[in-house]
Amino acid sequence: MLRVAVMVSGGGTNLQAIIDRVADGTITNTEIAVVISNNYGVKALERAEKAGIPGICVSPKDYSDREAFNQALLDTVNSYNVDLIVLAGFLVVIPEQMIDEYENRIINIHPSLIPAFCGTGYYGLKVHEAALERGVKVVGATVHFVDKGTDTGPIILQKAVEVQQGDTPKVLQQRVMEQAEWKLLPQAIDMIANGKVCVVDGKTVIQE
Repeated sequence: MLRVAVMVSGGGTNLQAIIDRVADGTITNTEIAVVISNNYGVKALERAEKAGIPGICVSPKDYSDREAFNQALLDTVNSYNVDLIVLAGFLVVIPEQMIDEYENRIINIHPSLIPAFCGTGYYGLKVHEAALERGVKVVGATVHFVDKGTDTGPIILQKAVEVQQGDTPKVLQQRVMEQAEWKLLPQAIDMIANGKVCVVDGKTVIQE
């Protein structure tokens, strides 16, 4: 049984997709051990509570410096004996020590087709604003393993979504979530839980 920690910063729509897919059996051999947020009072923690999952806030505001926060975050994750960390809209830089300890065991969802519109400064609505400004016709989402770069880890899954005439960043964001993010993240977790993904020479190998 794959024990998963889901880390979130806000509303938790991707978290909800994971909760629902575990509940209906789409994600197999998996349990959500804990939901961790860096912000108090967010909707994601309510979603965890409603689903009967432990929800914890580890906020940088509660610690004297970033080093103390990073250690508290790592200690919290370790205390739940998790096999996989899922970043589902977690807007905090992951400590290098955590990346070392959980090498190829941290995954992230990014709302673009990496390497387009990714890296430092590209998150949330900013990604969709940039895509519309550039005039691209296809956007999408990517699930990837986390390494010490920003959105540079081995890619697991990608799905394209068409841009439509008259799209606003918010409309496009919603379509990317519905058509790509909420499908890809559960699919990636299920694949990992069933031993279908490994990393070889910095790239993922998918085993059917």
